[in-house]
Amino acid sequence: MSKTTAINDCISIEMSGDIALICIDNPPVNATGQAVRQGLQDAVEKLNAEGNARVIAIYAAGRTFVAGADIREFGKPFVPPALPDVFNVIEASSVPVISVLHGTALGGGLELGLSTHARIGIEDLRVGLPEILLGLLPGAGGTQRMPRLAGIPFALEMILSGRQVPAKEALEAGIIDRLEAGEPRDIALKAAKDVLDGTLQTRRTDQIAVTPDQGALDQTAAHLQKTQGHLFSPHKCVEAVAASTEPLVAGLKIERALFMECMDTPQRAGLIHAFFGERAVSNIPEAKGPAREIAHVGVIGGGTMGSGIATACLLAGLKVTLIEVAQDGLDRGVATITSNLDGAVKRGKLKTDKRDAVQAMLTPSLDMQSLADVDLVIEAVFEDMGVKKDIFGKLDKICKAGAILASNTSYLDVDEIAASTTRPQDVIGLHFFSPAHVMRLLEIVVADKTAPDVVASGFALAKKLGKVGVRAGVCDGFIGNRILAHYSKTAAYLVLDGATPQQVDNALEGFGFAMGPHKVGDLAGLDIGWMTRKRKAATRDPNERYAGAVADRICEEGWFGRKSGKGYYVYDSRDISPNLAVDTFIAEERDKAGVTPRSFTDQDIVDRYMTAMISEAARVVEDGTAKRPLDVDMVFLFGYGFPRHRGGPLHYADTIGAEALVARIKTYAKEDATYWQVPALLEKMAASGTSFADMNKEA
Repeated sequence: MSKTTAINDCISIEMSGDIALICIDNPPVNATGQAVRQGLQDAVEKLNAEGNARVIAIYAAGRTFVAGADIREFGKPFVPPALPDVFNVIEASSVPVISVLHGTALGGGLELGLSTHARIGIEDLRVGLPEILLGLLPGAGGTQRMPRLAGIPFALEMILSGRQVPAKEALEAGIIDRLEAGEPRDIALKAAKDVLDGTLQTRRTDQIAVTPDQGALDQTAAHLQKTQGHLFSPHKCVEAVAASTEPLVAGLKIERALFMECMDTPQRAGLIHAFFGERAVSNIPEAKGPAREIAHVGVIGGGTMGSGIATACLLAGLKVTLIEVAQDGLDRGVATITSNLDGAVKRGKLKTDKRDAVQAMLTPSLDMQSLADVDLVIEAVFEDMGVKKDIFGKLDKICKAGAILASNTSYLDVDEIAASTTRPQDVIGLHFFSPAHVMRLLEIVVADKTAPDVVASGFALAKKLGKVGVRAGVCDGFIGNRILAHYSKTAAYLVLDGATPQQVDNALEGFGFAMGPHKVGDLAGLDIGWMTRKRKAATRDPNERYAGAVADRICEEGWFGRKSGKGYYVYDSRDISPNLAVDTFIAEERDKAGVTPRSFTDQDIVDRYMTAMISEAARVVEDGTAKRPLDVDMVFLFGYGFPRHRGGPLHYADTIGAEALVARIKTYAKEDATYWQVPALLEKMAASGTSFADMNKEA
């Protein structure tokens, strides 16, 4: 007969004969909060002191093992014991300790398992050390114990990728000793008995020698220097794993010192901001209200964007009706969706046996009357207000009462689109980013008369599609494209004033962007910006210096970027080289403008580019287009390739400080007072000594 003793609210000990079962029960994910840490240490020390247990088995209640740190403790004063100390107590236990892992064992959860003397996995288990994603390294023994169990090469790959490793791979690598099916408690009891009868061997990681592999360490370090030289924690991860050849106590000491170095970096702060921002961005009253049911979606337009939206909806389990005006366009749309689904299978995003069933949920049609019963229709045709208003006028007559009518417009006035219907309360902007089935950002554009349950439905859809939904107000370009339209002029001005497109791209890639602005323009299609400049030409400020002259010249040649083989660069198969004809255009446009070219350092380029981005972002917050600074940050992290370790443009702004930014803008204004103007919000922040982070707290 067993007896259970509660150590605290999260940890209990059940004695079954001479077997002690320690249960972790800290819903929802058994995070390693202070009570869990203290309870585990107390339980193991108690069992060792009493001497009644011959083996200890640790398992967890609920749907998962320990899924990592308790995020509720982030930013609060630390309360001991620290995880490394707890795990050292477990490993030093004179009574053998085994662990049973189920669900996910991530970060400190996996490090807990590594500190025990044997590990049993339950089928469908996934393990990982994702600290790299937060600008850290595994700081509770992961960089020391993992190499002892799985070898240096595997430990490096797992730690540096932050990926979740499936159970069978973990077994093959030596991370776990067995893989079984059943309930955690039952398996814990059985495994403990196997220890007693000798059929399950236990071993302490401090008694396992690491096979040195300097070649793997050097190769990894060189690769990181080439590909991630601007990051901090990956290089420290390699240093920590290198220390695993030391005795465990010495290695753990080195790991801890390197962990604390990572904790003190701005990169760690930026990644933590991104982590919490992703979760906080939907934490607004409008997102929490009742939502309309969405099971069947109509998509108008079978081009790249429409096909991507349709694919995203299909992958989320929604029925989709795809509308095109001509059969060849419809066929191309279906072919694109088919290719997208095949790609999802290859990437492991869709199981092979589910692929045909997902495709079967697609209904192609040339008749808009097919949208009569959809719950949501998303218009994804080209950016022409007349065309969009015509479509919405037809949808107004075709769609059932209560259906949500959404436009995927990137720039246009959603209020004007809504006014073309008799039900503006049902109209909303859902701005996807291409490729829509891959990119995670969804701008939810709330028009003046959009009903609250329609807004809530937009956020519910974003969640269902696995996207980050961000609320945006109505203006030309909403949050992201409005800011982009402003700061992209800086790149053009830099080129007109003396930099080359390649220098601008290289400087910003050095800052952390995956691609510089000219490469991005080539990838997206230079004709998109050209069309926008034409649309806005009549309202352009005559006092403002025109930034589009060089890009216009490129487009006039029919060079729209990658899709035409030329843009700022020439694309020959996989080779990319500067388009030398662009140099001629630049020189000619400089002569026309009377510009004498001057030199810029890479830091000059980064400073001007980022200051322009921050300036317009501040105005977007100031006028309420974005509700909070973090909304801007999430838009740029998930839609515009902003370097995640920088946290977003307004988080980065706080690292510079409002006062310094105001001074910088005033200096630039001596050259161009029309373009460089201090936002009122930034001026106010400089005077009061406040930050964008303060505004996030107030929201």
